[in-house]
Amino acid sequence: MKILISLIALAVALAPDAVSAQTPKPTVVDTLVVTATRSGQAQTTVQIGGSVTLLSPEVLERRQLRDVSDILRDVPGVAVSRIPGQVQVRLRGTEGNHTLVLIDGIEVSDPFAGEFDFGSLIADDAARVEVLRGQQSALYGSDAIGGVIHYITATGREAQGASARTEGGSFGSLNAAGRIAGVVGDLDAALTASLVTTEGSPGARGGTRNLGRQSGAISLKSTWSPAPNLRLTAVGRFALTEGDNNNSDSRTASPTFGFIIDSPGVRFEQRSVNGSLRGELDLLDGRWTHALSAQVADYQRDGFNLRGRSSGNEGRRSKAAYETTFRFGQETARQHLTFAADAERETFRNTDPSGFASRGRRNAGNLGLVGEYGLDLNGNAAFGASLRHDVNDRFADATTWRVQGSYRLANGLRLRTAAGSGVKNPGFYELYGFADGRFIGNPDLKPERSEGWEAGVERAFADDAILVGATYFDSRLKDEIFTTFPPPRFIASPANRATLSKQRGVETFVRAQLTPAWRIDASYTYLRARENGVEEVRRPDHIASAALDWRAPGDRGGVNLVVRYTGRQTDLAFINRNFVPSRVTLEDYTLVNLNGDLKINQRLALFGRVENLFNADYEDVFSFATPGRAAYVGLRARF
Repeated sequence: MKILISLIALAVALAPDAVSAQTPKPTVVDTLVVTATRSGQAQTTVQIGGSVTLLSPEVLERRQLRDVSDILRDVPGVAVSRIPGQVQVRLRGTEGNHTLVLIDGIEVSDPFAGEFDFGSLIADDAARVEVLRGQQSALYGSDAIGGVIHYITATGREAQGASARTEGGSFGSLNAAGRIAGVVGDLDAALTASLVTTEGSPGARGGTRNLGRQSGAISLKSTWSPAPNLRLTAVGRFALTEGDNNNSDSRTASPTFGFIIDSPGVRFEQRSVNGSLRGELDLLDGRWTHALSAQVADYQRDGFNLRGRSSGNEGRRSKAAYETTFRFGQETARQHLTFAADAERETFRNTDPSGFASRGRRNAGNLGLVGEYGLDLNGNAAFGASLRHDVNDRFADATTWRVQGSYRLANGLRLRTAAGSGVKNPGFYELYGFADGRFIGNPDLKPERSEGWEAGVERAFADDAILVGATYFDSRLKDEIFTTFPPPRFIASPANRATLSKQRGVETFVRAQLTPAWRIDASYTYLRARENGVEEVRRPDHIASAALDWRAPGDRGGVNLVVRYTGRQTDLAFINRNFVPSRVTLEDYTLVNLNGDLKINQRLALFGRVENLFNADYEDVFSFATPGRAAYVGLRARF
């Protein structure tokens, strides 16, 4: 805490010098992204008619958030629900399993759950995050109803050298990370490792049992360029998360029936191995490109109680893809045509030791064919369209589409719009049930389908130092998969809804580099998510974030203040003895984080932060307690 106070005092003392600094003023427009196309070429935001947000390596470092899910709270349209063993991210009011998650191009959702646990993703040094909102199934197939979140680690060329950081603080936490990267001849390589450990805080409302957690990951990303027009890229990543957990009180005579309670001995382990190989060949002076890739995602999850291992499952996804793009036209009217083919197979096996669930291996295969067209008119206007047809060996074939357009006027005003459709196939969990027999699967489920559109406006001011934007979006979801509790046994089972689920709202943002020293990033989202007129759970109507960043002259240090507001939301609670869920209200809350860093010399820097500065008492999920105020200090080294 004393270190942070000293850093704040330093900021106040040096602020006048920072305002008058003569270094060039950075811009906040025309960010490069790679996720919004299958062409393999980066695009500027003006070429994208949909909504996209880039969280740069500088943003991740200065806000000092170790879990990527926390930084996603600063993205318009994003809501985060955190419980041990499953951190969900919802885009624009869709479900957690409606977001496609990529790590260095690898699809990483767990085949069993049908979604990705963001609690297992730790921010690496020099990484960045791209968040593409709106239906993207025309590019990526199933899962991309709400959008795509792409976590991208830096190559050896992008961030050369070695770096390391270590920190400690509240709740018995000790975190560390390291990276070594560089270029030797035709070889580019980067090796990163990260570790987050904590003894934790109470995880149940009114409880005393601290829920500890250990998360670690190691990844290698390497590119070999044996010729100027040929690149071979390999990515490997291993992640392991172990943590304590609590159960809900199932004793019908207990006054806390249905609430999360202290559960000694209950914990979980989840392991993942992800890998990919990708070869790229450029022909006709780079106008005709080819890419052939193969990837695998392997998951294992186990649950434990005082008697030992109590549940488990294994899942694997194998995927191969071919992409080819032909670029043509003049400099003032550049065009491209892309064709892609994705062949994917998912397998799942229940390893539950109790005997309540089938241990047979299940599998599903899919072939997706993609066509994409793009037109860029002199860097100020763009149009794009994509169409995808999926042939699935378990569900009916699906065709999805997307169109988008963007136009920037000479006065800095940009108009954009996008529309598209999405599909989400049921997961193995929904088709075949849960490990302990308390959730009955439904093999007759149909895929969920979505259509939506958006329209946005952006305006740049002060030589592109300030960017203000607003977007209206509207989506419809049919055949939504939900959980029923049919009598007489009231055992949970999924089914497709006959009614529509509707999501609409407004996203706004401001990015302003006021001076070379001062920057403000702010966003606000209004969301109305209703299913047959009833408010959907864990979707706040109002979400807002504001970050104020100050850097000392010569980038000798800085202070970062982040305020995050989450509005009132509803949740389901099983507090009635008939096991039918009740709707409860989760109150709104505001979290304030204060971060600071100070360079000791060119290689060493001291940093510290206070999370939940005002010790807000809040819940993201009914009766799951969250940490209070916490402080951390650490040291970073770069060579």
